[in-house]
Amino acid sequence: MSDTIEQAIAEANEIRWDLRGLVDTFGGMNAVLSLAVERAAALQTRARGTIASLDAAALVAVLEEIAAIRELVVRADTWAELRYLTDLDDEVLSADVQRAREGATTVDNSLLFFALEWAALPAAQAGALIADPLLAADANHLTSLRAMQPYLLAEGEEAVVARKRVTGSSAWTQLYNDLLTGLRPRLNGQEATFEAAMSALFHADRTVRRGAAEAITAALQPGLRTRSHILNTLLADKALDDELRGFPTWVSSRNLENQATDESVDALVDAVVSRYDLPQRWYALKARILGHPLAYYDRMASVLQVQPGQERVYSFTESRDLVLAAYRSFSPELADVAGEFFDRRWIDAGTRPGKTSGAFCHYVVPSHHPYVLLNWTGEQGDVLTMAHELGHGVHGSLARGQNVFAQSTPLTLAETASVFGEQLTFDALMAQASTPNERLNLLASSIEGAILTVFRQVAMNRFEDAIHTERRDVGSLSTARFGELWLATQADMFGGSVELSDDYASWWSYITHFTHVPGYVYAYAYGQLLAMSVFQRSREQGADFTSRYLHMLGAGGSLPPHELGLIVGCDLADPSFWDAGLSLIEAQIDAAEVAAVEAGRI
Repeated sequence: MSDTIEQAIAEANEIRWDLRGLVDTFGGMNAVLSLAVERAAALQTRARGTIASLDAAALVAVLEEIAAIRELVVRADTWAELRYLTDLDDEVLSADVQRAREGATTVDNSLLFFALEWAALPAAQAGALIADPLLAADANHLTSLRAMQPYLLAEGEEAVVARKRVTGSSAWTQLYNDLLTGLRPRLNGQEATFEAAMSALFHADRTVRRGAAEAITAALQPGLRTRSHILNTLLADKALDDELRGFPTWVSSRNLENQATDESVDALVDAVVSRYDLPQRWYALKARILGHPLAYYDRMASVLQVQPGQERVYSFTESRDLVLAAYRSFSPELADVAGEFFDRRWIDAGTRPGKTSGAFCHYVVPSHHPYVLLNWTGEQGDVLTMAHELGHGVHGSLARGQNVFAQSTPLTLAETASVFGEQLTFDALMAQASTPNERLNLLASSIEGAILTVFRQVAMNRFEDAIHTERRDVGSLSTARFGELWLATQADMFGGSVELSDDYASWWSYITHFTHVPGYVYAYAYGQLLAMSVFQRSREQGADFTSRYLHMLGAGGSLPPHELGLIVGCDLADPSFWDAGLSLIEAQIDAAEVAAVEAGRI
């Protein structure tokens, strides 16, 4: 690692978020949880059994109290979770997370009565209440709760399920996370963070990439059987839950939460799988550029020709200025909101032992701002990741005008602002590129980001579909069987463009989405294709689009996805909608082929 890269990482390590204000004004996490538990119990005592008799004004009062209780719970959970994720080795912080979850479960049990009684109302009565202007801010939330009605259990049963989850699925996912935290790949004979090893897969030197892949595989082997057992247990737990509730497929509950029909999700998956030729075409081009067939550890290799030690390094400050300028070119308001994350210490940027890998934006509640986590290594991809996560942050900030039930969108729309912000920054980087090689490198980064978000996520959805189906139809899967299904579903996407060896068979086991949020991953593809279409409309419509886009972000999840899409001219009910987003990826591959020829690389 060069001094320049070390300096970039050192600068980022000085940037840590300030979590004050989450719980301290309430007397700390325990006090916040106690207050939430007390208020939830009091509401249950006075309102249980009354929901069917409430008029619109009285229903608003109940919802406002539930929202206030939820705000307390989320503040406590956020305080515990964010502290733990930046120091996963601290058992005290891990205990705080468990305490917060247990408190949240107690609150959930007290408030169960509302969802059950509301879902049990006659359709005509519920429809009249939803249509009342007093409940306009809660209409989409109340409609979503009604959609769960066929799958709800009796109140006592729901309470048992919720309480058992703390020592069941939540405990298993926590253990899985703890096991991954202990992984320390050895790079050049020295222990490294898992994030550093993954980052080395982008290196221009193939020997470095191969060494990183071998180190990752070696690090994944100890405990692999235990992680397989945990995943098997969680698959069985979900199968039982779905059976008790009557969900028709393993992913139906996730689709319902996303306000998406099983049919529309199937259409998305089918559209993406039908265009697996796009990633295969890209990797074939990349093999020509690099001058050798691609192994699995080559797929993220940089295509830019640079001398060792001469890689372009981006300082955190330089990247901040570039991203904010890109946002400002579209909307000064967007840039001002994004700037607050830097000015007010709402970001934790560095990469260090014990910190969780990856990047995310964490919404809190309307009364409190979101937070962004990065793992900064000074690479070009980090600049685009910063832009991406700030897009989430801007979305959450603009939607703070909604209540706690309507601030967040379903997962299927959650990537809209993040991909949009990333694309703005990509265009800014392209404008700075002065040579075909630089343009090729940027196009490669964008294409590979789209492949990761669209095609790889759908391939992982196919893996999930395979393991959930086999667990239900056949029984427990062996560690080897998990590996076989992982390799098979990945091979479907890659075709013959990337060689997958047995070493890659264990790599499913570091992806926590499979254990933490089953069925989640397809939403990335949904959101990416939606955002790419939205961005294309911004290019076509100019200034008139800006106000409508900001309006859509500010609406948060107060409207169903279809109505949110219509604000910016996207008809999510149109089957050809997915094809439009996929064609944009194809156009970038076309441009990359031209740049490769101009650069003399093929």
